[in-house]
Amino acid sequence: MNDLKTWYMSKTVWGGVVAILASSANLLGLEIGADDESGLVDGLTALAAAVGGLIAIWGRISARSRLR
Repeated sequence: MNDLKTWYMSKTVWGGVVAILASSANLLGLEIGADDESGLVDGLTALAAAVGGLIAIWGRISARSRLR
């Protein structure tokens, strides 16, 4: 099975981003728990999918070529 997906649809990528942000927040004195991190990953993945969909629609609407 060779399924491909864009980088922004990867929970691993978003998990890494959240881990970096949580670490940075911890340095600033804010505590983010594991449950919060999991929720953030799910939320960011959903947000990235929605933004990707909007960009695709905008790209089609603003395209200069017609579809067959």
